Amino acid sequence: MGDACFSTQLIDGDGVFNVSGLDNFMKEVKLGECGLSYAVVSIMGPQSSGKSTLLNHLFGTNFREMDAFKGRSQTTKGIWLAKAQNIEPCTLVMDLEGTDGRERGEDDTAFEKQSALFALAVSDIVLINMWCHDIGREQAANKPLLKTVFQVMMRLFSPRKTTLLFVIRDKSKTPLENLEPILREDIQKIWDAVPKPHAHKETPLSEFFNVEVVALSSYEEKEELFKEQVSHLRARFQHSIAPGGLAGDRRGVVPASGFSFSSQQFWKIIKENKDLDLPAHKVMVATVRCEEIGNEKVASFTADEEWQQFEEAIQHDYVPGFGKKLSSILDRCLSEYDMEAIYFDEGVRTSKRQQLESKLLQLVNPAYQLLLGHLRTRTLEAFKESFDKALTKEGFAAAAARNCMQTFLEQFDKGSEDAAIQQVKWDPSKVKDKLKRDMEAHVASVRNAKLSELCAKYEAQLTKALAEPVEALLDSASEDTWPAIRKLLQRETKAVVSGLESALSAFELDEASEKDLLAKLENHGRSVVESKAKEEAGRVLIRMKDRFSTLFSRDADSMPRVWTGKEDIKAITKTARSASMKLLATLAAIRLDEDVDNIENTLSLALVDTARPGTTDRSIQSFDPLASSSWERVPEDKTLISPVQCKSLWRQFKAETEYTVTQAIAAQRIRGTTTGCHLHGHSPQWLFLDLMSL
Repeated sequence: MGDACFSTQLIDGDGVFNVSGLDNFMKEVKLGECGLSYAVVSIMGPQSSGKSTLLNHLFGTNFREMDAFKGRSQTTKGIWLAKAQNIEPCTLVMDLEGTDGRERGEDDTAFEKQSALFALAVSDIVLINMWCHDIGREQAANKPLLKTVFQVMMRLFSPRKTTLLFVIRDKSKTPLENLEPILREDIQKIWDAVPKPHAHKETPLSEFFNVEVVALSSYEEKEELFKEQVSHLRARFQHSIAPGGLAGDRRGVVPASGFSFSSQQFWKIIKENKDLDLPAHKVMVATVRCEEIGNEKVASFTADEEWQQFEEAIQHDYVPGFGKKLSSILDRCLSEYDMEAIYFDEGVRTSKRQQLESKLLQLVNPAYQLLLGHLRTRTLEAFKESFDKALTKEGFAAAAARNCMQTFLEQFDKGSEDAAIQQVKWDPSKVKDKLKRDMEAHVASVRNAKLSELCAKYEAQLTKALAEPVEALLDSASEDTWPAIRKLLQRETKAVVSGLESALSAFELDEASEKDLLAKLENHGRSVVESKAKEEAGRVLIRMKDRFSTLFSRDADSMPRVWTGKEDIKAITKTARSASMKLLATLAAIRLDEDVDNIENTLSLALVDTARPGTTDRSIQSFDPLASSSWERVPEDKTLISPVQCKSLWRQFKAETEYTVTQAIAAQRIRGTTTGCHLHGHSPQWLFLDLMSL
């Protein structure tokens, strides 16, 4: 027990509310920090029935207890409040003054009713302390108390479902299983006999209360057993507000920080209404009847044939005139309510009318939203059809797209105005925004497709302008080949880019996007040239052999050579090979950036001008310029044929053209021999020596 429970008199015997005491109590127990995580337990019962004793043992409180040796007299006056010890969540315990006390007199039941109503208003759990021997008795001490509890419960404006825990004291040998049905029957009889408002004529007891029953042995005669039973009961108060816990439904529970103010207001209202007419009869009747009328009007509206036809039609398509016709139905329904409810309390009547209007609009809103959905779909389809037709005739134009969008958004506005209901201002802007986004998405899709087509068209145009001329220039393979290609690329690219730039003006692209497209076209031109160069590099050996064959086998007039013996085969071979080497040098790298390289000189020194004075043994040469995978001053991505690949190609080229040279030498030898001599009669060494000299 001790001071930790902070026992405080909340309301004194004269009905005075202890405001400062409650505020101090809240500070001491830090109640304001609990939020909604707290419970309130109160106890009612006859005077001197051991209520305080039970609470002290059950919750560790220190309420004043009756001294058995001084006789039964009133020990608790008014209402006391304390904090339960070691119970989670924070649990407040209220000890109420006993009923049927001789100190107040038999007829003075006002405070009894007031304290009962207060306890029911603020408590989650109400303990009803009663004697075991009173069960089943007509004149039992607890019957007036129960009647009071049930009567005052009817006076609460919005009663919360409270747990009534009947604690049977001084239990006899009769088992609880036998006592509980008798007690519940007594409770039901009292409930049935209590006068009830019309709204609750048929309401069962279970709508207002959760009824629980426990039994305890005599504290005076069986103290240890009593304490053991109380300990078991105490466990039920742990986590009482959790789902399935002992507390009721907790409707209307106030945050802990507002407990003091809420309690004061409850007591003030109770004290000013001694007949406990809460709510006042007029307001109660108005509340019940206006709600009934409102429910009838809702039922009448849902059964309205015209509304049902509307609702069915809207499932499939947009319905013109929806707003005007539905506004008329709603107005008729509300007018009928006004006529039937005109004589009831104005505040209640207005409130219930607002509730009725809200319910009706909730019924209508799904149809309205569906209608807007149909309107959006129809408008979008019409926009697409109109836009696509204009596209076919005039091509894409951003300005025309904007104008077309604006036209159909205005059509949507007219349709949404037609759907508007006069009783409420629903905002169609979200649906309109969705329509606008869908239109913009369609325009963007078409624009992107047209941009792709346009770019593809100009790329094809640039490809056609470059492909064949580049191939021809690469085939010629001279010092001017790459300068000529660069000039061609610059000229054709400029012309085609200019055409695309002009065509893009209709699309109204931002500067960055337009630059990207133009740069892409320029890069395409370069890629065409690079692709052609790669193709030609792939068949360079064929090209080299063709060039060699042409220059070796034909004279300056392009006539076939006749090997008479007077021709300088060595010089002719060198010239033809030099030309083939130039072709190889031309195709060894891409030269679109005017960067200088020494590929041709390297190849010439390594492959054509290989003879050195004083030696013919190549194996002793200390340095091979082609023994590398890259060219000096040529990036890897611009290299088409590496030095080592050139060396390999040249070796293959010489091997495959050697036969042509051999044939020419042989022809000269044959013409130079005396008549009647046969070639096979001579030593073949002369052919080898001639080839070696080449």
